Amino acid sequence: MARMAVSVLAILLASCAIATASFDKEFDITWGDGRGKILNNGQLLTLGLDKTSGSGFQSKHEYLFGKIDMQLKLVAGNSAGTVTAYYLSSMGATHDEIDFEFLGNETGKPYTLHTNVFTQGQGQREQQFRLWFDPTKDFHTYSILWNPKHIILMVDDMPIRDFRNLEGKGIAFPKNQPMRLYSSLWNADDWATQGGRVKTDWSHAPFSASYRGFKADACVVVAGGRTRCGASIGTETAPGTAGAGAGEWYNQELDLTRQQRMRWVQRNYMIYNYCTDPKRVAQGLPAECSM
Repeated sequence: MARMAVSVLAILLASCAIATASFDKEFDITWGDGRGKILNNGQLLTLGLDKTSGSGFQSKHEYLFGKIDMQLKLVAGNSAGTVTAYYLSSMGATHDEIDFEFLGNETGKPYTLHTNVFTQGQGQREQQFRLWFDPTKDFHTYSILWNPKHIILMVDDMPIRDFRNLEGKGIAFPKNQPMRLYSSLWNADDWATQGGRVKTDWSHAPFSASYRGFKADACVVVAGGRTRCGASIGTETAPGTAGAGAGEWYNQELDLTRQQRMRWVQRNYMIYNYCTDPKRVAQGLPAECSM
């Protein structure tokens, strides 16, 4: 019994360690000249924006599939003109990218959550949402589940979007390019708030966004292009064989209940969908919109 209790305690401690990954060990602040800060022994990261500059950070690791969670508390008050971006991306002209972007607004008006998926350098797959809570009052969890069949975006574990792998229908899907996790706080008042009509009010600067609770249950790219999947298993696999040692997320998809929850969010909180905007793309709606 004592041996079992010790084993259970070890598992709980390991779980806590994963859930509270240290920002100074997992991320580099890459720009902002001191406006980005890692605090509380690596458990809190803040980004700042003033009239001179914003700030940003990126993960030390590259991931090829994973379940990534981050808790964010967004710029409070008059955040018009500001954008807090949180996304996975590879590099180059044919990059893949999975986006959360939080578009600020005037005091008392709601944020817009802007999402997009790029495959081989091609985006224009925007879906936008209002949130069903005030994202500036407390931390909320924003998750990217990326596996070989799905990209599922979630807010507090509520699915809001599912981009499926339809390569069999000739539609590209991100699956070969490792991606880093990035985040930044920057001024985009030429387009971010009400189409650029509302500008940033610098009398409210400096603006600040906060991060905590980072967790990545993912396949991490290591030396030689191999991947290591699973926080506790640590299996290394050859290039092109990601998945060995990965958790349940690797084959996860939305069951009927979670599909219904996603449809509820989309019915009640989606304010823009590229699949219902034929004027958005000159050549018409993308093929996946009819599938």
